[in-house]
Amino acid sequence: MPWMGINDLGTFVVAVILFLMLPGPGTFTLLTATARGGVRAGYATLAGLMLGDQILIAIAATGVAALLKAHPLLFAGLRYVGAAYLVWVGLQLLREPAHAGSATPTPQGRRWFRQALLVGVLNPKAILFYMAFFPLFIDPATQRGALTLALMAGLIAVLSVGWCSVLIFGGRFIARRLAGYPRVGVWLRRAVGVCLIAFGVRLGLES
Repeated sequence: MPWMGINDLGTFVVAVILFLMLPGPGTFTLLTATARGGVRAGYATLAGLMLGDQILIAIAATGVAALLKAHPLLFAGLRYVGAAYLVWVGLQLLREPAHAGSATPTPQGRRWFRQALLVGVLNPKAILFYMAFFPLFIDPATQRGALTLALMAGLIAVLSVGWCSVLIFGGRFIARRLAGYPRVGVWLRRAVGVCLIAFGVRLGLES
């Protein structure tokens, strides 16, 4: 039975959780920030990712996504900007000196927030995902327009906090365990950099 215009709420929640569990640029950005700056950096990154998500949801809900889809050059331009940014972030991780992660982490919440916001919002594929995903769970007979969309966005935000909190504290635990093995940390940082570059290249090459 639909709840506030949301059809099959349980399936919606499960689908969102599965989507969040898929590793992507946001996941690697979150884990890197937590390993480098601790729990506070992790939650600053989470705030940036969530704000980016909410912006994309708002864009999808207002139909701007349809405009992007109708103008391939505009959409391609946005995709290339997002791809270039991911590659740039990955290259920064690869170019960092091996001893960079050994110092005591300093508060850089704003930096992590800005980086996560850009990683999240410069992903046009997410706009189309939300545009295609939301109608699957909106009941035309009982939907309440903006209120239904706001509730769906709110549920996504709550579930994001829950799952990402697991990643933050799990990542922090692993980072502490690896503190005595700096070379392992260096290779993990480089692996994350390679993954971000790969995401960027794939996003840029996809048609």
